[in-house]
Amino acid sequence: MGVVGFLFLGPFNISFCSRKSKVRIVKKIMERRTRREVLQAMAAIAASGSLLPAELPRLLAEDGPIPPGIRFGVQLNAFPIDPKRFDTFLDALAQIKQVGYQGFEVGFRNVNQQFGGSEPARRKIEQTDLTFFGIHIFLPSFEMYDPKTRIAAPSLYEPVARGGAALGARHLILSGAPAADPDQLKHKIEGLNAAGRFAKSVGISTAYHNHWWEFQSKIGEIEALYTKTDPELVHFVLDAGHAFHAGADVPAFIRAHSARIIGFHLRDFKNDEYVELGTGDFPLRQVAETILHIGWKGWVENEEERADHSQAGLKVIAPAFKAMKEAFTS
Repeated sequence: MGVVGFLFLGPFNISFCSRKSKVRIVKKIMERRTRREVLQAMAAIAASGSLLPAELPRLLAEDGPIPPGIRFGVQLNAFPIDPKRFDTFLDALAQIKQVGYQGFEVGFRNVNQQFGGSEPARRKIEQTDLTFFGIHIFLPSFEMYDPKTRIAAPSLYEPVARGGAALGARHLILSGAPAADPDQLKHKIEGLNAAGRFAKSVGISTAYHNHWWEFQSKIGEIEALYTKTDPELVHFVLDAGHAFHAGADVPAFIRAHSARIIGFHLRDFKNDEYVELGTGDFPLRQVAETILHIGWKGWVENEEERADHSQAGLKVIAPAFKAMKEAFTS
């Protein structure tokens, strides 16, 4: 009889188990494929008094170390953060810390209320011992980007760069609209270099984050961005999930462009729909093996975004952490 099957047959108190056994039990539970079953099992363990609820996600972080030089982070768009309530942001940080993540990235709208009084907010962030990897500017429609450069206008990215740097962010991360023709692409490259130059002047570096459209470009946009922007001013966060969804050979792209990449976003798809990392078609293990084989060092971030904008928080980022650890350590 399996551990999970035994758990569901009746009251089962694992307080007498060793910590190693508790890790094994929780991992068995997380292997179940429906969220309802996972939550029912977690609730049963918590109700038995065997573990405090806060201990459950932390157990997942104890089963083997993350490889040297690799840091695990998370994009906080999986959490329902209220920009007017800084405590909701700090609560999200506390939850990812419990799971074992080492850093985070956040959309600028979730923290820009703190730009005016950044010192107290920065202290609270630093007290979490999490690395503030990046502050991200993504705009919900192409029309909101600068029509010439296809990225955020300086009137937006300059205050975000200043505010992010004041809060302790290491990188200003920019998404953008697709370039429609070679002239637009030229201006986009120039715009990214200008953003990188400004960000560097206020103590933060710039990285471009792709979606699928750069990889599906008829004018070779993704290759141009990686090869024609100034490497001293512009880095890249490769969204490997979006690249895969666009049909790219992700391991090959990583091998060709690893010197420009400072971070990865990992996400999964099944039948063109977002699913929890490790449950879809994304070649997670192959990507992890490529990263480790070439000796790349940096941040690998999980992004549990959903098309319906649902934000399940811990329910999705904890299983994703498990999937990442298995891919990078097995």
